[in-house]
Formats: sequence, C-alpha cells, structure tokens
Amino acid sequence: MQIGKLPWAILAPAIIFVLIGVFAPLLMTHDTAHQDYGALLQGPSLSHWLGTDYLGRDMWSRIIGGARTSLVAMVFVLAAALFMGVVIGSLAGYIGGATELVLISAIDIMLALPSLIIALALIGVFSGENFAWISDYWKMILALTVAWWANYARMSRAVVVSELQQPYIEAARVMGASHLWIFTRHILPHVLGLVVVYASADAGALVLAIATLSFLGLGVAPPTPEWGQMLVDGMSYIEEYPSLVIIPGFALTLVVVSFNLMGEAFALQKVPRAVRGNFLRKRKAERAGEEIARASVEAHP
Repeated sequence: MQIGKLPWAILAPAIIFVLIGVFAPLLMTHDTAHQDYGALLQGPSLSHWLGTDYLGRDMWSRIIGGARTSLVAMVFVLAAALFMGVVIGSLAGYIGGATELVLISAIDIMLALPSLIIALALIGVFSGENFAWISDYWKMILALTVAWWANYARMSRAVVVSELQQPYIEAARVMGASHLWIFTRHILPHVLGLVVVYASADAGALVLAIATLSFLGLGVAPPTPEWGQMLVDGMSYIEEYPSLVIIPGFALTLVVVSFNLMGEAFALQKVPRAVRGNFLRKRKAERAGEEIARASVEAHP
C-alpha cells in the first residue's frame, strides 16, 4: 500500500479532518459552551464566521469542536475493536479445534445483528445504576467497540488459517521456531495489513454511527459539541435558519464520503492491475536498454 500514489483529492478531506481534530483548541475562536443571548441566530460575521445557534453559541467553534469529539471517539473505538478482533480472530484460526468453534460461534452471533442495533442495546444496559460512574461519552465508545470487533475477528481468522497452510510456516516449525515467533513475525503482519485497510474504510461508517447515536440522544451529552447533536438542535429552526442543519450535515457527509473513498483506494492498491500506458512504455524502454547493454558486453568481452 503506497500512500504516495493515491490522489490527493481523496486523501485531503480525511487528512484535513484529522488535522482539525488534533489542532481544534487552536482553531476555535470561542468557547463552544459559551452562550451569548445578545447574538441569537445571527448570520456569518467577523466575530462569528459561521453565525450562531439558538443559544448564541459560535457555530464555527462548535463545528471544529465536533470534529475533535468525533475524531477522539473514532480513534478509541477503532483501536480497541482492532485489538479485540485481531486477538480473538487470530486465536480462533491458530489454535483451531473446540476453541475455534466457540470463538467462531461468538463471532457469527455478533455478525448476525447490525452493529448499530447492538450498540443501542448495550447503551441501554449501561444506563443502569451499576454503570452510573461512566459518562455517556465513554458508554458510547464502549458500546461501539463491543459492536464493531466481530468483522475484524472474522477477517483475522481467515488470514491466519490461510497463512498456516503456506510452506514457509511448516519450514519455520521444522527449524524449531516457537509459536509466538511464527505468529508475530510471519502471520501478524499479514493480518494487520488486511484489517487496517478495512478499518480505514470503516472509519467513515464509525463517524456516522457516532453522529447517529448522538442524534438519538444516546451518545455525546450537551454541552459537548457533536455533529449529530447539532443536527437535532437545528431541526426546530430548519425553515427559518437552514444553516443550523446544513453546516453540520455537510461536514458529516464530507468526512464519511472521504473516508469511504480513501478506504476503497487503499483496497485497490492491493489489487494487481494490468501494466499499461506510460508505465508499460517505460518498462519496455528499460528492458530494451538492458538487452543492448548485454549485447554490447557479449560483443566486447
């Protein structure tokens, strides 16, 4: 996977989203929770670049803060789900037998239901008194992690089973390599190479899931800025002030589409393509030059 060969039009929106999330405190011009009742529902101005909402809060700062909220949640969920999926899937594929049967059954059960339905059910469970010490934000992250790991486990198990059938694995065993050495040096890189590519495309769906849960009132709690929550807040004013819905909706759409396109581009990098065009002519010229040089050496030893 060579990032340098990907079109910048595909990479730029995702990279900008990440940079905005990282440097959000430097980009925000106002406190995202500050309410200015003297500036309710104002249009764009020098003091409020994207206007204000129904509580007089600066829309620009809340859009930037929402990017940071979504980025942090996305990173935590992807990292935890990848870890769980790779560990469980790799154990299932490497150990085999009854252990594989039990783990595969658990994976199939998780995959039988939509991830968002699982997350909604888990958030309902976490709403009990026993989990009152966990904030709504972290309940959402925990629920999405549990709902998201199964796909990575399935892919990891398939890669491990495929790699175990390769001759070099048997050769490593004959030479006395330990199971840990074989897995970490020969199998794990192949597993990560696949699931990370899939996760890059999955990031867009995860940002959308975070916004969906917040839209339903089950994710990020006010006054923390989040795009799904901003959509809910703006729905009551959509006829008079459509920008309250258009701005966060456009930001969410742009991020989801950009991550989907980036993941697809990464996946296509792994698909062998026919050699053609300028690259083919260049290779033919190089081979012709090698043949001429070889003939010259043979003629004048």
